[in-house]
Amino acid sequence: MRLLVTGGAGFIGANFVHSTVRDRPDVSVTVLDSLTYAGSRESLNPVQDRIRLVEADVTDEPLVDRLVAESDTVVHFAAETHVDNALADPAPFVRSNVVGTFSVLEAVRRHGVRLHHVSTDEVYGDLPLHADVRFTAATPYNPSSPYSATKAAADLLVRAWVRSYGVRATISNCSNNYGPYQHIEKFIPRQITNILTGRRPKLYGAGTNVRDWIHVDDHNSAVWRILEHGAAGATYLIGADGERDNLSVLRLILELMDRAPDDFDRVPDRAGHDVRYAIDAGPLRSELGWRPAHTDLAEGLAATIDWYRSNEWWWCPLKERVEARYAERGQ
Repeated sequence: MRLLVTGGAGFIGANFVHSTVRDRPDVSVTVLDSLTYAGSRESLNPVQDRIRLVEADVTDEPLVDRLVAESDTVVHFAAETHVDNALADPAPFVRSNVVGTFSVLEAVRRHGVRLHHVSTDEVYGDLPLHADVRFTAATPYNPSSPYSATKAAADLLVRAWVRSYGVRATISNCSNNYGPYQHIEKFIPRQITNILTGRRPKLYGAGTNVRDWIHVDDHNSAVWRILEHGAAGATYLIGADGERDNLSVLRLILELMDRAPDDFDRVPDRAGHDVRYAIDAGPLRSELGWRPAHTDLAEGLAATIDWYRSNEWWWCPLKERVEARYAERGQ
């Protein structure tokens, strides 16, 4: 297989490339990434001699067309993803997430190439805090932020190109990921690196917002299962039954790092903060036989903490700049 991975130097994409190179030596991997602040050439260092890295923007239609023409399959991770950044400036999100997806869709349409589009559960909005209900593929879209609105737009473009032009595509909407190589602006690595640098962790509001956590390796194993066995045109939700409120996750991190349970600061809540996400991954399990391998959040977080502790070279150069941006926002 000749595989093109857009956004393959970002958090989830880089982990996908690592596992693909490790487990599928017959796959030839090309990574397309613009190497913005959230994409890192260093994240691909362990596999750099076994892949081709093309530094370019996913909205560069002629280049995307050439790369797709050389490929059998495209996995489309490329996206701007941080909600706080989208609230501050939504323009890059429209460009990358909407226009970039259009660029990929037109290329796969022209060349008849298989596409898998990676999306988020945030397109569905949020759920009541204490209700026995989860997102399914039939849940109406109700995005709350500029980020989730652009991802919803991208999903709908994919669905339209499947129906109108017969593009061979699948979509996955995944819950919140954690693991190695995640940018330290995100919730879990920010708390870990705050502790490692002598700062106090930060918690939005009361910390009652619930997220459905999944290890990045489980997300990527599900993507491969969909690539190999998913039905064309189908949407699959990826989750590992990892619902935890933010306060519980933070206190688990504090416990694992030998800190007191209240050794953190509360900061003003994020605007429009979604209350709860929860994924029903039943069809992915029953139809495709997928199962998550990392079902113990404490164990997964302990391994993630160890990775950040052992790889300060990767994140330390970013830390001061990230915290300065948060300070400007009072967060």
